[in-house]
Amino acid sequence: RRSSSGAAGLLWPLLGACLWASVVGYKPVIIVHGLFDSSGDFINLQRFINESHPGTNVTVIDLFDRGASLEPMWKQVEGFKAAIYPIMQNAADGVHFICYSQGGLVCRGILSTLSDHNVHSFISLSSPQAGQYGDTDYLKYLFPQFVKSNLYHVCYTALGQMISICNYWNDPHHRDLYVNSSDYLALLNSERPNPNSTEWKKNFLKIKKLVLIGGPDDGVITPWQSSQFGFYDDNETVVEMQHQDLYLRDVFGLKTLAARGDLILCSVPGVQHVWWHSNKTVFHTCMEKWLV
Repeated sequence: RRSSSGAAGLLWPLLGACLWASVVGYKPVIIVHGLFDSSGDFINLQRFINESHPGTNVTVIDLFDRGASLEPMWKQVEGFKAAIYPIMQNAADGVHFICYSQGGLVCRGILSTLSDHNVHSFISLSSPQAGQYGDTDYLKYLFPQFVKSNLYHVCYTALGQMISICNYWNDPHHRDLYVNSSDYLALLNSERPNPNSTEWKKNFLKIKKLVLIGGPDDGVITPWQSSQFGFYDDNETVVEMQHQDLYLRDVFGLKTLAARGDLILCSVPGVQHVWWHSNKTVFHTCMEKWLV
């Protein structure tokens, strides 16, 4: 009995040392929510992370919740940036981003405009990175008098650009209006002249990995390939990322990331939009390995 307790006495410090080593090895994870979400919606994702990487410091930023998520995108970028920056400063080895839905576009704004960020993996979780153009329940709720084909009348105005969804509403049939009116996505994509484009590209390319997660049964992101930078042409035929002008011209670094081997596409069927952050298969297949 004394022998076994003695062995246990030796074992516990060893286990403690191993656990300490593993905790030290995991970078903090910062989660940014999407349209109409709040921090409480990400309990499952936090649990998945802590089960696979015990001791990871996970922060879900509690800003612009629910209705406040309709605030203009640049306002959200500045707010989230102010909350996230101290976490970055306290993480000598860097941090990871998991940014869901509209939050993925907020995070792109942060990564483009923050010159000294230390984000390693930027995981974009079903985010309309190339824009949104679809008749969804969100659209019917926000604009009950409109459908996708005529929403440009609202979105491509100064008043419309004060609503987050209009900042990335990308009507393929009114391309010129989008390019000239979008205060957010058209600038991020350098689809119109942007004096900051070179600096923004340099900042964005400081990330080590870009992970683009989406799937054909999403039901909200339209087209779903927008989550991986694919989008409609003027016939509403999806043009995949590799054939998009913003990729071919490498306007903010997608082609560079691909050449580096740091652009990862992860497509998962059978997942509806509201379940991406609560689906264990999605976590283990698409996220877990990039959170070390």
